[in-house]
Amino acid sequence: MKGLANFNGIARWYETLEAATFGTKLWKSRCAFLDELKTRRSALVLGDGDGRFTARLLAENPLVLVDAVDASVEMLRTLVQNAGERAGRVRIRLADAREWEPEGETYDLIVTHFFLDCLTTVEVAALAERLRKHVQPDALWVVSEFAIPDGWYGRLVAWPLVQALYLAFFVLTGLRVQRLPRSREVMEAAGFARIAERSFMGGLLQSELWRPEAR
Repeated sequence: MKGLANFNGIARWYETLEAATFGTKLWKSRCAFLDELKTRRSALVLGDGDGRFTARLLAENPLVLVDAVDASVEMLRTLVQNAGERAGRVRIRLADAREWEPEGETYDLIVTHFFLDCLTTVEVAALAERLRKHVQPDALWVVSEFAIPDGWYGRLVAWPLVQALYLAFFVLTGLRVQRLPRSREVMEAAGFARIAERSFMGGLLQSELWRPEAR
């Protein structure tokens, strides 16, 4: 799988690394719209890392079934461990999400927490176009990602921090993406509309709720 980063080596340290760098901020960003997801029944979760959000979603929503897609076998193994007794409601898909195609399923929830940041703009566009065919009319897509806000904070704090993160993930995983994708632009072009957003750390972290537009 061309250009695929290898996250196996950091799976067991993922939560520790996150806490050491951002404390609870990334977790708060992931959970920003959790209350809105409690009536969802069929979820597609892409690149959830160690699966702590998937475990929380399963706990908060006792009826949801989850397809979890990740290219890292160790991340998926950790996800199942974190899901615990609720892992029976998770179907594991070991695959590159840039190429994976649902087999006839339709979803009323898509979750991408700090996953689109690992793709190029072209890859996000292709993913959004592909998934648009597999969502129900009332579906929700939850996105958490890094952003570079306008002004001095963006130039002097956010941009250098994002570049440092990309460098760190290149060293640790071989991730070759080195700039944030234009996710909003290409998701809108694919037929999704942003209906809510929340920001953390002065706009460095963005949580968004999207819905497919009628066609």
